[in-house]
Amino acid sequence: MADEATRRAVSQIPLLKTHAGPRDRALWPQRLKEEYQALIRFVEQNKAADNDWFRLESNADGTRWTGTCWFVHELLRYEFRLEFDIPVTYPDTAPEVAVPELDGKTAKMYRGGRICLTEHFAPLWARNAPRFGLAHLMALGLGPWLAVEVPDLIGKGLVVHKERPREAAAE
Repeated sequence: MADEATRRAVSQIPLLKTHAGPRDRALWPQRLKEEYQALIRFVEQNKAADNDWFRLESNADGTRWTGTCWFVHELLRYEFRLEFDIPVTYPDTAPEVAVPELDGKTAKMYRGGRICLTEHFAPLWARNAPRFGLAHLMALGLGPWLAVEVPDLIGKGLVVHKERPREAAAE
């Protein structure tokens, strides 16, 4: 169950109206416009709450998305590349977000660095499609996944901050 802060944050992300995927040449540009508006709103709300944690950009037709996400743990910022393709059955099917640097480091990940969202996020997406979009994917999928997995990976020594090796060498 989501906490109240999560519910409040997600409720401020606009729901999308256009039910179109990349194969729908006529309506896809409208859906893409709604996606960008929702993402911009989500990023603005995160910045206002001092919780800015990702950057995304897409190719020209909006079917391939890349960017970076970061997680702050014990005052150290851990940054990761992220990528995903829009599935042809979108918005009925959620995109599969990949964090390639973490590939093989956790059981909650598929080959290629795709994060596991099947247990918790997939049913939520299915109930809310086509109103959910990429901002919801970030807020309810990737964000919680990072919050659970990254501290665990750091604790196990599988993820090391880029400054740590230099600090160890200096001692």
